[in-house]
Amino acid sequence: MSRSGLSCPGCGSSNIVDDDLYSQPQLVCVDCGTVVSEGALADDPVGGSDVSYSRTTAAKTECMNLKKGLQRVKAICRILRVRNEIENLSETYYNQAYQHVSFIKVSLQKKEILTGCCVLVSCRQLNWPITMGTISYLLDVDPMLLGSIYKEMVKILNIEAPIVNITDVIETHAQEYKISSLHVPEEFAEDSKDLTKRAIALVELAADSWIVTGRKPIPIMMAAIYLAWQSLKPTKQRLKFSLDKFCQLAQVNKSKAALKRIAEIKKVLCKLGKEIPWLREAVTTDNVFRQVEDILQYRYALLRRALRTHEDALLEECKASCDDSLTKQTDKAQTSEPVEQTPNSSSVQQREPNAGEAGEAAQPGDGDHDPCTVSEAHSDTLERQNTAPNWGKSVLFAPPCVIHAKKRRVEQPELQDVTGKEEISDSEIDSYIRTPQEARDFALMQKMLSASESPTTHRTGSISCRQPN
Repeated sequence: MSRSGLSCPGCGSSNIVDDDLYSQPQLVCVDCGTVVSEGALADDPVGGSDVSYSRTTAAKTECMNLKKGLQRVKAICRILRVRNEIENLSETYYNQAYQHVSFIKVSLQKKEILTGCCVLVSCRQLNWPITMGTISYLLDVDPMLLGSIYKEMVKILNIEAPIVNITDVIETHAQEYKISSLHVPEEFAEDSKDLTKRAIALVELAADSWIVTGRKPIPIMMAAIYLAWQSLKPTKQRLKFSLDKFCQLAQVNKSKAALKRIAEIKKVLCKLGKEIPWLREAVTTDNVFRQVEDILQYRYALLRRALRTHEDALLEECKASCDDSLTKQTDKAQTSEPVEQTPNSSSVQQREPNAGEAGEAAQPGDGDHDPCTVSEAHSDTLERQNTAPNWGKSVLFAPPCVIHAKKRRVEQPELQDVTGKEEISDSEIDSYIRTPQEARDFALMQKMLSASESPTTHRTGSISCRQPN
């Protein structure tokens, strides 16, 4: 049956009919097939308006994706065995984030990552130590992607999330290592409390020496637990164990970056071990494990002593370099004085006295002891600017971003067409002007060349005069 007074919003046709297919009344345009209205619950012949399903007061079911997300939040909380408060807070945050405009039209993967972010921020607020790496492992996602979504969620929902200290998390992380007497032989077994205590002390030492700054926590914790396990009982069997064998023994996955953190912590231990006053033997990376207990016990005093000795060594190097530069300058001055007093140089000075006096009057600062030109000085300043010294290498302990500083990109000027009408700068003009010392050396060389060429000319002239006879 056609409906009068209605028009199709797509084509404007008034040929609209009722379609009762599948027991659902619909108004459909015959010309283009557009559904004009659907889900009408009442057909009032008096002239009342159609009530769509979306505007009814019927009970609405919850979104399926929201249900799945809440179930995922509960599953993560049950795996981590957190308190009911954390689970309820995580569900609250997920409801807020899911209904927000920024997250309502995102992919399902991002919504799944959002469940882990809600659990993570709830654990941090209620002082439950957990790392972002643990959440990324449970969700099987990239930690960088998880971190970016976590920052976005915290910023959008305006949540104040405290920063977790690595020493608070290491106790939970150490329980994952199966190295008790129930899992490994007795010579490799270690008490979890003693291992955690030694590992926390190593992490605190690493934090004092800038090793923790800007680094991921899991490699640092793995390196600290591995070194703590070796230092508690430094036997030959334990010292021969590599990180790969230790991870296989403890039934954990190896982190590639842990090898670098182990080398850095060993280097710091060796620096502090050399400052122990009662130690007679040389400290190396092989025997430093025997001194770890003393180093950690007196680490603050050893740190101050190491910094003091490093500063004294730098002062001695500066004094030695200054003495070397002074001796080189005196040697140059002594070698240049007899050259100026030679008869050839005196004759040159007598031949051109006015030129020398004029040059000295024009440039009183340029003398015999300053043979550098303006162009050389300008190039030296440019080289110093381009190759700035890395102060991190001269300091005993410095942040990693300073020690391994990235080279900054230097913006090169755009190449312009040379027309020959460009202005010459004053520094370039000064580079073509000779100093008084260069003028005297040039005149001396001309004198020597003329003196060496004069005997040959006389000989050739006498020979040519004798040939006609």
